[in-house]
Amino acid sequence: MALTAHLETLKRKHQAMSDAVETAQRAPGVSNLEVATMKKEKMRLKEEITRLSS
Repeated sequence: MALTAHLETLKRKHQAMSDAVETAQRAPGVSNLEVATMKKEKMRLKEEITRLSS
């Protein structure tokens, strides 16, 4: 049960990060470095989800 809850939390964080990346890409004044950092965090979350789901 704890693993399932953790995976759901990670999936919600991943979705929130995805939304944040989209918003940042559209917003003027957000640097490419900030967007790249956000994308790396999103990728890290996705990799953890994949690792725990296997």
